[in-house]
Amino acid sequence: MGSPEEDTLRSSDSAQSPSSASATTVNPNGFDEKDLVRSQQQQQLKQQRQHPLAAIPKRKPVAGAGGSGAPVVTSTAVAHDASLEEAGIAHAAATSKMTSRWSQWSSGGFNLGSRSGLGKYSRKIESKLPFAHDRRKRRFFLIGVGAGIVILIALIIGLAVGLIVGKKGTASNLPLPTNHGGPYTGDLTYYNPALGSCGITSTDSDNICAVSHLVFDVASRGSDPNQNPLCGMKLRLRRDGRSVDVTVVDRCVGCKATDIDVSPGVFAKLANIDQGRVLVQWAWLEDAPVAIPA
Repeated sequence: MGSPEEDTLRSSDSAQSPSSASATTVNPNGFDEKDLVRSQQQQQLKQQRQHPLAAIPKRKPVAGAGGSGAPVVTSTAVAHDASLEEAGIAHAAATSKMTSRWSQWSSGGFNLGSRSGLGKYSRKIESKLPFAHDRRKRRFFLIGVGAGIVILIALIIGLAVGLIVGKKGTASNLPLPTNHGGPYTGDLTYYNPALGSCGITSTDSDNICAVSHLVFDVASRGSDPNQNPLCGMKLRLRRDGRSVDVTVVDRCVGCKATDIDVSPGVFAKLANIDQGRVLVQWAWLEDAPVAIPA
């Protein structure tokens, strides 16, 4: 027990101790409350200064069945990857097949494939070709054969065209027959043919002629001139060592009995077209139904 003054001082100290303890709270780590508030404010400032998207929480991987935290691969994703792999394999196979076929053709091969049924025949033919073991020489050989065939076809076509043009476009030098009537001598003139009395339409380049109306009318056997037996008959014209065979298709009103009127193309083969009228010899190439005085 002390004096009354000491007891009063002791009681005042015990009354102040709870307020002082509550005013200052010590953090277990050694920091007071003010330091904690200050650190929290600094953290908030740092977060505000970061990129706006940085605050978005990242997606966490879905935990597996075992709870290991590894991402789960679904069956849809596996099927999609498998289909992509199969498509890639199919594309590679198709590309390889096309490349092999192109290499066969470019190297001069004739492999038509076993499925077509022609593969064995192509191999037999290929084995019998010259240079069977040298594709380069064989290719040049086949190119040469093809070029030769093309040249031969061109020569045949040219020869045929030449024969046709030569027969139609130039004069010959053939004698006049004497066993069908003739030879006769008369004037040779030309006209522009169209639809003739025989019902045949002709052009200026055709080897045709019109005989005198005196001959045409005598041979007529009815009122239809198309049925005249002279229509379609052939005769040969000859002048200065040149001859042309023509077909009767018309009737010449202004011609004498032995005169012949022809197309401009026929006249140009026997004389100068500017002459207009020249003498000519002619004879029938087949038996005539009428007799013409020489």
